Amino acid sequence: MKDEKIIEMFFSRDERALEETTKKYGDLIYYIASNFLALKEDREECVNDVYLALWNSIPPTKPASLSAYISEVTRRLAMKKSRSNNAWKRSGEVKLVNEELLLMLDDGTDLSELYESRRAGELISKFLLNRSESERRIFLMRYFFDMSPRDIAKQMHCGESAIKMRLLRTRKKLAEYLKKEGIMV
Repeated sequence: MKDEKIIEMFFSRDERALEETTKKYGDLIYYIASNFLALKEDREECVNDVYLALWNSIPPTKPASLSAYISEVTRRLAMKKSRSNNAWKRSGEVKLVNEELLLMLDDGTDLSELYESRRAGELISKFLLNRSESERRIFLMRYFFDMSPRDIAKQMHCGESAIKMRLLRTRKKLAEYLKKEGIMV
């Protein structure tokens, strides 16, 4: 079913919208949740929270891209659940991912606040639009979907060290770009 039809179903408060969302995006939701939450019970609770959040937010929100909207809702709820558990599972991997970007900021800005800022979000989006498709994919897989460099390397069919180097170079370019645009890094 097309995303537009699913959104229409949400707007008409048709409960089949949740069924169709599950069919089309259930695996994606679970995948994103599993990147942040180690326990199966936590992942399942997060997935249920995502469906509730979608039901409560559409309407009034009418997402331009349903998959991007669902991904962002899932990511935020999974991070919130992970923080509330105070359990940085997977040997601290999630914490390290955020610290990689946080190290660029020397003015005490919290990374989550940076993402929440509309201006910073627009700047990061603009920055990513000017990157190559592979550079953009790698960056998003690491910092949005919280994939490990090893998993990214497998998907991109290259070495883990190459991925780490590309991420380092992209972070440096992003830091330069943000500094040029007036955000202290």
